[in-house]
Amino acid sequence: MEMNFSMIKARIAEADNVSDRRRSERVSIEVDAHVREMGNEGCEARILNISEHGFMAEVVAGDFEVGTRVWLILPGRERASAVVKWTAGGKMGCEFAEPVSLDQLSA
Repeated sequence: MEMNFSMIKARIAEADNVSDRRRSERVSIEVDAHVREMGNEGCEARILNISEHGFMAEVVAGDFEVGTRVWLILPGRERASAVVKWTAGGKMGCEFAEPVSLDQLSA
């Protein structure tokens, strides 16, 4: 069976647009929050964007590893469980364990 590599490359190129890979739209915000690894104190963070499925935060003082389970605690809101998906240069991207309503966040 012959593989068609040009078709594979075309699909990869089509997926290069980040917005095409997201399950839901991200909303740019700047909100102070607290992020903590389950069972630890955690640290202050600044949420830079958020969607129903995840968020990106700038971490003030903390070293989270990919795969770590964390709590996101926003002022006046219940905490939300998430998993760290990436870290780079003091920032982290996390995916919520269960989708979060953005309506609740804007209230």
